[in-house]
Amino acid sequence: MSAEAAEFDLVLVGGGLASCLIAWRLALDRPEIRVAVIEREGSLGGNHTWSIFDSDIASEDMDWLAPAIAHRWPAGYDVFFPHRSRTLQTGYSSLTSERLHMAVSALLGDRLIIGEAVHVDAQGVTLADQRRLGAAGVIDARGPRPTDALLLGWQNFVGRTFRLAAPHGLTRPTIMDATVEQFGAYRFVYLLPFDDRTVLVEDTYYADQPNLDRPALKQRIDDYVRSRGWTIEAVVAEEEGVLPIALDGDIDAFWADGPPVARAGLLAGLFHPVTGYSLPDAVRLARMIAEQEDLSSAALRRLTESHSKDLWRGRAFYRLLNRMLFRAARPDERWRVFQRFYGLSDGVLRRFYAGTSTMLDKLRILTGKPPVPFGRALRQVRETGRGSR
Repeated sequence: MSAEAAEFDLVLVGGGLASCLIAWRLALDRPEIRVAVIEREGSLGGNHTWSIFDSDIASEDMDWLAPAIAHRWPAGYDVFFPHRSRTLQTGYSSLTSERLHMAVSALLGDRLIIGEAVHVDAQGVTLADQRRLGAAGVIDARGPRPTDALLLGWQNFVGRTFRLAAPHGLTRPTIMDATVEQFGAYRFVYLLPFDDRTVLVEDTYYADQPNLDRPALKQRIDDYVRSRGWTIEAVVAEEEGVLPIALDGDIDAFWADGPPVARAGLLAGLFHPVTGYSLPDAVRLARMIAEQEDLSSAALRRLTESHSKDLWRGRAFYRLLNRMLFRAARPDERWRVFQRFYGLSDGVLRRFYAGTSTMLDKLRILTGKPPVPFGRALRQVRETGRGSR
């Protein structure tokens, strides 16, 4: 099908975060572009809460995202470890699927198409019901799929939002409470206080396998709530996730696998290697695509592949840190890596989370007595670059 005969200028396959932000940005900057989003569930964004530090993206992007931001905590956040507790001053915000759906679905109207894509190519998308959507440009953003090209660890979590019988007393998010029992992985509890009696409690593990024992994690969350002296009045919501943590890999082989179309989101490897956060990368890619004059499938493939590979190569340092965490540290001792990390300056931490660590930052992170066995740490440094093309 030629571009002239195409039904749409751009089709985004998958209605997750990355697709939503691309569609949203194009609607704002280039409303003449005919953009469709295919989502099999019909509701954009799934069932997720995405969070971001104020320093992760530009202030104008925070303003753009404001309709989808459900909660903001300008007073910073807390971390707790067995031998260190600290309040950081960087503001924190969270977007929700519900807010994202409301913002983007209103812009799409009938161009939010419910269906499951069974074939994706540079000329369009075929759905399970045999509908064919022709497009000049196609971007695949259906989330990560199994790959042998990347070596990954995993961030596994279950979150439960509770309405409590009395105020919880929290004024800021707790990004990491690692004073809890570790259970063979780096475990921490993550807390977002939505109001004085409503709180998201998330049990998170940096683990070697992408496994979720939901009943066990829910029980541990309930135990944690009781340990805080809180009484549950109602369970308001639940969510879960298994996020990739990048250790090593061949980015060229990663992109050689799959349909030869543009990619976005986790399918493009666009996430912070250490934290798994994908919102900042999704914001930047949406901006790039909105500024791209040529939105053909071929041009978008070149753009997204080049951008992904550039970021991958520029983030080798973060993958080194992950290998130290997963390969050099014993699972029950991984918390020591983060405890030491949170002894660094606010500026080093902000740039780390934004993925903009300077050379001096990297030296500060690596120097001093390592919180992992020295020989194992040195082995990971020596292996940097092997298989990380």
